[in-house]
Parts: sequence; C-alpha cells; structure tokens
Amino acid sequence: MLSKSQAKWFLIAATVGFSLVFLFLTVDTVSQVDERTNGDALTEEVAAGKRIWDKNNCMGCHTILGEGAYYAPELTNVVDRRGEDFIRTFLRDPQAMFPGRRKMVQYDFSEEEITEVIAFLGWVGNIDTNDWPPEPPLAPERVVVSSGGGAGPALADAPEVFDSTCSACHSVEGQGGNIGPALDTVRDRFDADSLDAWLKDPQAVKPGTAMPNLQLDDATRAAVVQWLLGQE
Repeated sequence: MLSKSQAKWFLIAATVGFSLVFLFLTVDTVSQVDERTNGDALTEEVAAGKRIWDKNNCMGCHTILGEGAYYAPELTNVVDRRGEDFIRTFLRDPQAMFPGRRKMVQYDFSEEEITEVIAFLGWVGNIDTNDWPPEPPLAPERVVVSSGGGAGPALADAPEVFDSTCSACHSVEGQGGNIGPALDTVRDRFDADSLDAWLKDPQAVKPGTAMPNLQLDDATRAAVVQWLLGQE
C-alpha cells in the first residue's frame, strides 16, 4: 500500500508521463498532416469542389471519410472505383444514367463545376486513410463465359471508354464489374447495327432496362462496336 506521499508522487509522475505521451502523439500527427492529406495537391480547383460539395449539402445523402449520411453511395474512393469519365457523365444527368432508379438530384452543374467536384473527390481519394474503406468482402466471383461463336473481345484491345466507364458494370475476360452481364459473348447476340442502336439509346430498344444512356458520340460508339464484335 502506498503512503500519501508515494501516492502523490505516483499521481504526479503518471500525469506528467501521459501528458508527454499525448504531446508527442499530437506533434507526430500534426507533422504528418500535409503528407497524408496531399497538402501539395490542395489546389483552388479542389477547394472550389469542396465549396460545391458543402453548398449542395452532398453529405446529406453521401458519406465521405466516415462522415455524412448512408442513404447514397460512399464516395471516399469513388474516383478509383468509377473513374472520372463515369462520374462526369453521371453528374450531367443522373436520371439518364439510371432511368427510374437513381434519386440523385439534377443540379445542372456546368462542366467547370463538374470538373471541380471531380477534383475534390479525387483529392479525397488520395488521402492516406490506412486503406479505409476496405474492399467489400462478399463481392460475387466473376465468371468468364466463352463465346460459342469464336474468340470474344480481347481486353488488351479495349477502347478507353471501357476502362473509364463500361468496366464499372461489365467485365471482359473476367476483368471489370459484375453489375451487368459479361461482354465476352456480345458478338453472339448482336450485329453491328443492333449493337450501335443499343449503345445509342438503350431505353428506346428496351424500355425499363437498367443499362444507362452513356451519351456516347458516334466515333466512340463505332470503336466499342468494332471491338466487341471483333471486327477488323
């Protein structure tokens, strides 16, 4: 049992010791802020995107860095998950991307504002969060389906739009998303004209389909059709 004097000095020593530890951890944390939060990449464009984020109360539906609501998708790593092109197309017209499904407000952002929002989200995605949020552990395994009519599209030859946008939902050779069907056997189901019509306006071909209208220009659609059908 400690005497009153010993208890007094034990309390003082413990208080000083833990205070020093707290001060050390505080200094260590503050010294890492710029490096871990990409301080050098905090441009005016990023700041403008943050102002748009706050002005439109995006956190009222979305979560970012663990803060916000859980009504809409978590956006900490959205640029890595979806890509800039997908986000840009979505923000132009959320309803056109997912007819009848998305409840995202149409904010009528200008192209400059969309670029600023993407810059902000990209900056957030590069913050060192110790790999949080983690990858979903229960994602279904992707299955590669062989084409009965010959070799399917080669992933190495994919047009840029597949990597930036289409792969968010579709896969080729087992690489990409699994929300929509794999595209390895597209050539067995479509010819050039029907595939082009589908990509141009999915709702016109199949009302109520989950396939969004990506508003692809003629040249991009032609490149996708040629690739998927394996044409020279």
